[in-house]
Amino acid sequence: MRFHLPVTMFAAIALPLIAADSVPFDKSGNGLLKGAYNFRHVAWQVGTDMTGNLGKAVSIYGAITFDGNGNYSINGSAWDSRTPSIQPFTATGTYLISASGFGRLSSDLFSNGVGIDGLVSQGVFVGSSTEDGGGDIFIAAPASATLANTNFKDTYWVAEMNFPALDATQARDALFQLTPDGAGNLGSVSLTGYTGNGAKQTQSLPGSRYAFTNGTAALTFGGTASGASLINANQTMYMSPDGNLIFGGSNQGWDLFIGVRAGAGASSAFSGLYYQTGTDLDTSTVASGYTTLDTYYGAFNSAGGNILGHQRLISGFDVAAYDYTYSDTYALAADGTYDDYLGIHYILGAGGAIRVGFGQQGFLALHVALKAPNFSGPGVYLNPAGVLNGASSAPFTVGVSPGALITLYGTNLAPSTAADATFPSMLNGVQVLINNRPAPLYAVSATQVSVLVPWATSGSVAAIQLMNGGTASNTVTVFNNLTTPGIFTVPPGGIGSVAALHPDGSLITSANPAKAGEVIAVFLAGLGVVSPAIGDGAPGPANPLSKATNSLSAYVGTTQATIAYAGLAPQLRGLYQMNLTIPSGLTPGNKYLNISGPDSYSSIAYVSVGRGQAVAPGAEAQAESVAQPAREIGPRRGRPASRVPSAEPRVLIP
Repeated sequence: MRFHLPVTMFAAIALPLIAADSVPFDKSGNGLLKGAYNFRHVAWQVGTDMTGNLGKAVSIYGAITFDGNGNYSINGSAWDSRTPSIQPFTATGTYLISASGFGRLSSDLFSNGVGIDGLVSQGVFVGSSTEDGGGDIFIAAPASATLANTNFKDTYWVAEMNFPALDATQARDALFQLTPDGAGNLGSVSLTGYTGNGAKQTQSLPGSRYAFTNGTAALTFGGTASGASLINANQTMYMSPDGNLIFGGSNQGWDLFIGVRAGAGASSAFSGLYYQTGTDLDTSTVASGYTTLDTYYGAFNSAGGNILGHQRLISGFDVAAYDYTYSDTYALAADGTYDDYLGIHYILGAGGAIRVGFGQQGFLALHVALKAPNFSGPGVYLNPAGVLNGASSAPFTVGVSPGALITLYGTNLAPSTAADATFPSMLNGVQVLINNRPAPLYAVSATQVSVLVPWATSGSVAAIQLMNGGTASNTVTVFNNLTTPGIFTVPPGGIGSVAALHPDGSLITSANPAKAGEVIAVFLAGLGVVSPAIGDGAPGPANPLSKATNSLSAYVGTTQATIAYAGLAPQLRGLYQMNLTIPSGLTPGNKYLNISGPDSYSSIAYVSVGRGQAVAPGAEAQAESVAQPAREIGPRRGRPASRVPSAEPRVLIP
């Protein structure tokens, strides 16, 4: 069940402005990382010439030990483009992992910066240093000295990304199968991949072998490594103790491969919440003298052929990381594979527990996703991964923002179902505290609660706790952002047609589409702070209108739309409204409505655009009018070049 916010809504007293909240990030999951692990961390850091070529590349690999209490130590090796020889690498640092498995290694291994954000599932940590400039992937899995040749058998699908040189046109990715026989033989390995200049390549490596020593394998591929090779001849491989995941790379290279034990995949196996990390290199613009490299971490939900996801993303042309939320569809083949809208080819393995992907043609990529654990707890229990955007249903890793409607999931959250469109601070004996402030409640039930984030919520972290009849839940922490835009849809859930109205108040549908020049009203959550300010849960004022203070942009497909108004929906509670003009020159059909903020970019739902030109309202109506209450699909990864993120790096307070 999802609570649906009617288009007639939200009342509390205004809170005084206070200094930024100092809220500690949950570290109750530190024990999820404990003991000896193998890891590989590869950074491809873009240079300053804006061509997409790398300024430097570094790989660090070896052993990392977590003490379960927030401290780690590394005993490994490094290969750095500035001093290309194998160097010993040792380091110590700290980490914070929440109950959901989401957290950070606090010391960036390359530049001692903000840290490596990521997620833990199935004992594996995957992440990226998005807050510190990005361009990297980190992966670590528990080490087992008892792993031997006999443990490595069956069939594995492996995706690889490699920068053999700092020149982006020399980058390459590849997909291949390994069929170890349990006795050290891999046979002939055949690779298919692409290079940074867009060329498709194949490579055959006969007589390939492997040999385990103290739980780590040396892979020796046949043939000769060269500038045209998709993979280097010799690789170090690590394997998870259950044998489902393998990863590694060359000791003298800036490459990374990730593989999954194969297995036929039914659609039902690819369902639920997944944690993800990856990198993409868009080389379609190489003829224009530049390429775009991005890296990310995040999460997505998969169900019934639809994906709704989030990536904390940064590319070489960004001044800061931002939250990218998106939707996609898939049709899983019998062998557990599918291609997404970018042409990335995904393989589902390990009984649906792991997904790997590689890019094709002009879009090189390496992706990995791990199915998240199932969460449960005694008494009044908030799911630590159950904080979702109340409009778009974007996953918990996107965080919250002041004034946003969010949905909390868990068990024993309320004695019975109840709703109140006045948004009281207590409903049916239930109260929610966000950074110790009472939050306005719209609806409660035993398994979910709809609530508004108090306006005064500040700082990097939001701590959420629920009280049911005086009994306190566990505390869940997520990031607090400037904006977390989500568009309400019809039907509700975040995917599909936007909840938007024509000037006459009728709903925009495929049968009643918007037209060029028409000013439509779109209903949203998560546009952040407004001026003039209002009290928590109070209705949006009508005179003067309460406008969003954050810089916002909107795109219909790939064409920017003029925003006439963005702020609280007047006389309604818990709703933002954006009035925008449908651009001219669009072909008819469903177009993704993309909303950009200073730290966010949302591309989930679509608006139907029809033929013809609407009669434009007068200038005064365009500026202040508010509608009555009530897939030519362009590139979606990476926001339009006009968007310049301005968010500060996220900081976790231990």
